[in-house]
Amino acid sequence: MEDLYGKLMRRRFLQSTTGGLGYAALAGLEASNNNASLNIPGTKSTHHPAKAKRVIYLFMSGGPSQLDTFDYKPKMKDWFDKDLPESVRNGQRLTGMTSGQKRFPIAPSLFDFKQHGQSGAYVSSLLPHTAKMVDDISIVKSVWTEAINHDPAITYIQTGSQIPGRPSLGSWLSYGLGSMNKNLPEFMVLTSNGSGRTGGQPLYERLWGSGFLASKHSGVSLRSQGDPVLYLSNPKGVTSQLRRKMLDRLESMNHDVKQRYHDPETDTRIAQYEMAYRMQTSMPELVSFKNESKSVLDSYGPDVQKPGTFAYNCLLARKMIEQDVRCVQLFHRGWDQHNVLPDHLPKQCKDVDQASWALIQDLKQRGLLEDTLVVWGGEFGRTIYSQGTLTETNYGRDHHPRCFSMWMAGAGIKGGVVHGETDDFSYNITKDPEHIHDLNATILHLLGIEHERFTVKHQGLDVRLTGVDKARPIKNILA
Repeated sequence: MEDLYGKLMRRRFLQSTTGGLGYAALAGLEASNNNASLNIPGTKSTHHPAKAKRVIYLFMSGGPSQLDTFDYKPKMKDWFDKDLPESVRNGQRLTGMTSGQKRFPIAPSLFDFKQHGQSGAYVSSLLPHTAKMVDDISIVKSVWTEAINHDPAITYIQTGSQIPGRPSLGSWLSYGLGSMNKNLPEFMVLTSNGSGRTGGQPLYERLWGSGFLASKHSGVSLRSQGDPVLYLSNPKGVTSQLRRKMLDRLESMNHDVKQRYHDPETDTRIAQYEMAYRMQTSMPELVSFKNESKSVLDSYGPDVQKPGTFAYNCLLARKMIEQDVRCVQLFHRGWDQHNVLPDHLPKQCKDVDQASWALIQDLKQRGLLEDTLVVWGGEFGRTIYSQGTLTETNYGRDHHPRCFSMWMAGAGIKGGVVHGETDDFSYNITKDPEHIHDLNATILHLLGIEHERFTVKHQGLDVRLTGVDKARPIKNILA
């Protein structure tokens, strides 16, 4: 009996102290930013004046080929079907998909490149609309990462770690900067499937998850069919008044639970129920394009009114920005061209080219580009050598993390800049290498955050989005 009594007492003790431990953890979470005013209750100031208030991240999941889009390598035409010199590869890691190849035959791009704008930036014929706005964007051709496979690479660029469980960029921004609106979440996510490849790499919800931060900072993903958000509509027979009464009663019960166990996640549940109630009114208006002019709809292309397409999601992103959503992320799948690249890549580019251009022009015309940062890119690049059989009309490209291209536009970004250089094989960076931590440091900098001071205490460590290695904003692209 004494043993059983002891077990019961230990259980009662743990139950009674859960709240205290939860409060201590929350206090540690908030106090870990003692170098900054970010996240201290009652304040929302930043480390320095922000250029940007909001972010739209256009993520090309699968790894777009820099060799066929932005990184022009004319000398490679003379290298067709010759082996990549070992002095260029220099023992760099290969994926399991090509490490067993007997040869690494060089595959020059089949697509034409021309210079555009006052900057004279080279852009592939696959991106004619993007080419028209090179003076509005900064192209960074020297981004690199250590991750060579999709899931760790996407997890890395999204969360700052190849190991799952860390907060995503949008969650960090929600946590540090808070909300600018009452009727929509701070962080929203839209996904679309590319036309160039069926399926594509899986996208897990943890890519927009809050990790060890409170769950209220997670991204809210919108669906392309049915209700934009699950369980947002009232069930049959439930009126808005009845829903309100139920939520009031539920809130009262949750407050009782909070007083008893002191679990900070209880506050999150209360806030999420209330947000869902407000979204019942705001969401139908958000996803309706009936008030958009014909010229605006036409600018995004013929797919703009098809839910789930990249064009539809780009216009929806602009509407979210108008409603002061802090971070909007668009994932476009299908950029993993290991084979049949000359057939698949043009379709992928057609999906996103006009819509990306229209988004920038739309934001600019409405005065929103001045304080909205737009980012375009994937998790890594592609190899100059062909994966599998190379012919004069067909090739594929394997993953290549050592150099790839991205572009940025909008708040605080200097337009008409081409930053960084790679060797003749687009295999190694020869000037201005920019790690993905530098990219995230740049995003945070433009939002008024010094990335080294933006930390959260977790498992005894001061964790930050940009990791523990040295990182800094990319100054050459800053206005």
